[in-house]
Amino acid sequence: MLPLYAACILLNLAPLLVLGVPPIWTQPEQVHLSYAGVPGSMVVTWTTFNKTESKVEYGLLGGRLFEMSAKGNATLFVDSGEEKRKMFIHRVTLTGLKPAANYVYHCGSDEGWSDVFLFTALNDSSSFSPRFALYGDLGNENPQSLARLQKETQLGMYDVILHIGDFAYDMHEDNARIGDEFMRQIQSIAAYVPYMTCPGNHESAYNFSNYRNRFSMPGQTESLWYSWNLGSAHIISLSTEVYFYLEFGQELLFKQYEWLRNDLEEANRPENRAVHPWIITMGHRPMYCSDDDQDDCTKFDSYVRLGRNDTKPPAPGLEDLFYRYGVDVELWAHEHTYERLWPVYGDKVYNGSRERPYVNPKAPVHIITGSAGCRERTDRFNPNPKEWSAFRSTDYGYSRMQVVNGTHLYLEQVSDDQSGKVIDSIWVVKEKHGFSAWL
Repeated sequence: MLPLYAACILLNLAPLLVLGVPPIWTQPEQVHLSYAGVPGSMVVTWTTFNKTESKVEYGLLGGRLFEMSAKGNATLFVDSGEEKRKMFIHRVTLTGLKPAANYVYHCGSDEGWSDVFLFTALNDSSSFSPRFALYGDLGNENPQSLARLQKETQLGMYDVILHIGDFAYDMHEDNARIGDEFMRQIQSIAAYVPYMTCPGNHESAYNFSNYRNRFSMPGQTESLWYSWNLGSAHIISLSTEVYFYLEFGQELLFKQYEWLRNDLEEANRPENRAVHPWIITMGHRPMYCSDDDQDDCTKFDSYVRLGRNDTKPPAPGLEDLFYRYGVDVELWAHEHTYERLWPVYGDKVYNGSRERPYVNPKAPVHIITGSAGCRERTDRFNPNPKEWSAFRSTDYGYSRMQVVNGTHLYLEQVSDDQSGKVIDSIWVVKEKHGFSAWL
């Protein structure tokens, strides 16, 4: 028999003893899709906090549920915050998907399955006219455009999402719990359509470790830079951050530049440009902008545009490279505003004509779309913009793009402040692509 006082102590400690047993975290969460870059493929990525198998069960919509399955693997990610929290990032690549077919899937293991989701396999035809939502700078706090994007995605309005850097604000905070919650928030978009990304400055903590571990983009660069084809477009995602975080390796700057040059060279082979005539880039920090915040893009000698002379050897910028290889459209974020530029090169406007500036433009078209919503709110504009600034808005919102065919591309800006009103739109029309289009 325990003495009465000992029994009382044990009874008082019982809740603490129960609370001291950690929960088992085998339930999949943070489910998101990405395109593997190979026709007929899709990558499913998710998180658990205990190690489990990595399995996706799937089938054609209207067919037998989960009649197919695929296995992948899990990678242990240890966040570098004080708690050194551990999570397992699961990746499974589905292959042999039928173009434009609808699939039902869930992911997990016999220790726990996700909800059931639906996706449409990407159409690998060059005559496909893909529809994109694009934005940057979307946070866990004040994600003003998120609900509208969630609903529009579930209505089937988009084939792909392009998130052009700056996630969660910030993914590493609270020992990466902010990253976890943000990935849960976007699941209702990213579990249904490929969620394609590039890194921004807000991912820089611990050498971009949360970004590099959580996303699954094509190629072998931990999602820092890559390219892929869809419809009549060749799409290049890049890291502008290699120009700013030299402490993580100056060689990354030169390695990316060399990769970009090789990728653009390959994309410009006549047989490739004939099939994918549009070349579209996405990177976080713009070459140009008219905000009043003294960011890199407000300066004539922008690092991204002109490179850096304080490195050995000097680091080349991207404007001449993109111009030389006939990049058509350049998508940016970082500034918490929307800005459309006239066709611009070397700080000068090169419109197609006075009446139709975007018909056969003589320089790339730049779009800045960084106003999706985050805790830093929107930015202010310089009251005296340069002549290349065509349209500006400080409304919260996001952009839409459709690559209609080999000659026509449509862009528009949605204002969430104005209940989803389209506040700007253009058609870019090009009868010729490549460097010769500028002449």
